[in-house]
Amino acid sequence: MRVYWEDTDAGGVVFYANYLKFFERARTEWLRSLGFSQQRLKEDEGVMFVVSHTAVNYLRPARLDDELEVTVSLQFAGRASMAIAQQAWCNGILLAEGQIRIGCVDAGTFRPQRIPSPILERIA
Repeated sequence: MRVYWEDTDAGGVVFYANYLKFFERARTEWLRSLGFSQQRLKEDEGVMFVVSHTAVNYLRPARLDDELEVTVSLQFAGRASMAIAQQAWCNGILLAEGQIRIGCVDAGTFRPQRIPSPILERIA
């Protein structure tokens, strides 16, 4: 993904919280690559994923117009949550790395729900 003006701060580097946006987009595309649209999950299964924990280490800054590669690596999948390691790279240089925990919840009540079995089967 590309870094735009809206992603940078007054110092001309990516604002630290925007790495979480980059990570979110990468997780969404990861699910899509497995055949699961988050919108369809909400509409058809009545579930959605929410972030319950983040920890990010910022190593180097990204700047305007940089092209980033953001990775997604499943660390653990339980009945209702997943732990995911993510990294943001630019030209082979690691910029940021994070540990993200996402939970599956009922789209109406936000109570924990089991991750749909087709997802668990696909990521196994």
